[in-house]
Amino acid sequence: MAKPQSSMGLQVESIVFPPSVKPPGATSTFFLGGAGVRGLNIEGDFVKFTGHGVYLEYKAISLLAVKWKGKSVEELTDSVEFYRDIVTGPFEKFARVTMILPLTGKQFSEKVAENCVAIWKSLGSYTEADAKTIDKFLEIFKNQNFPPGSSILFTFSLVGSLTISFSKDGCIPEAGSVVIEDEKLGEAILESMIGKHGVSPATKKSLASRLFDLMNQKANN
Repeated sequence: MAKPQSSMGLQVESIVFPPSVKPPGATSTFFLGGAGVRGLNIEGDFVKFTGHGVYLEYKAISLLAVKWKGKSVEELTDSVEFYRDIVTGPFEKFARVTMILPLTGKQFSEKVAENCVAIWKSLGSYTEADAKTIDKFLEIFKNQNFPPGSSILFTFSLVGSLTISFSKDGCIPEAGSVVIEDEKLGEAILESMIGKHGVSPATKKSLASRLFDLMNQKANN
């Protein structure tokens, strides 16, 4: 019998996202919730910049299933609230962003920061403290460069810390490079990837499809 797609890894362009990983700063293994490409239409061509993989703690399946297991893949994909429940749910998350095209740390961090500030402003919650957190975030990336195949790793913990790590060869380091104690920033970064205006619709569709599969498996066991 073929494995269900949700128990397998995914390949996005040349990037392989394994079915499970132990994130830096985490004490357990997470499963691959979904993965997809991030790109932009430039002069009529879709230019692919990065591949995104989102991993979740295993208890996320039963926690999300309470509310979402009766929904179709299409309903999940179209629901802003579904992705919001992934971002804010009481389980740990991990995101891997791997380069397809080279990016400087400045290019990457400024775009992420811009998206986070836009989210906070849309919610009416942007503060002076957030501006200082963004400055700290930008500083971390200031001297970084990311050739194709290198990755930026984000571990979102339940205690509100955001662990940021870097990998040049696709391997996941055991320890993070830096920890920012700011739950609000972590949520905004994940929201910018898979939220209402998420930068990777392909990752959102993948999450909906694979979590639909996993929630139904859980319900049938």
